[in-house]
Amino acid sequence: MKLSKPVVSCCSPLLTGRLTPDEAMHLASIFRILGEPVRLQMLNLIAAQPNQEVCACELVSPLGISQPTVSHHLKVMYEAGLLAKERRGNLIYYRILPEKLTVLREALS
Repeated sequence: MKLSKPVVSCCSPLLTGRLTPDEAMHLASIFRILGEPVRLQMLNLIAAQPNQEVCACELVSPLGISQPTVSHHLKVMYEAGLLAKERRGNLIYYRILPEKLTVLREALS
């Protein structure tokens, strides 16, 4: 006669996640956008400014990339809802939307 051993769980049960599949899909698209190193640098440079905004032209020199490339990356982040923009004459200023970054931070906590 063979005795069976009691089943012992090696791990505690998982806690319930807070993200729905749709939310996870949306957040993943944002994180993909931020997966580009130059975009993270841009966000970091903007966040480092006292008012958390910069003119697009101010990013060319510190990043060492062309104005069209800077504009492209800013547009991608703007369309994703990470940045707001404001035209002042011929210049466009971009600023971080803190509420969007809070959502990303909370998704990881």
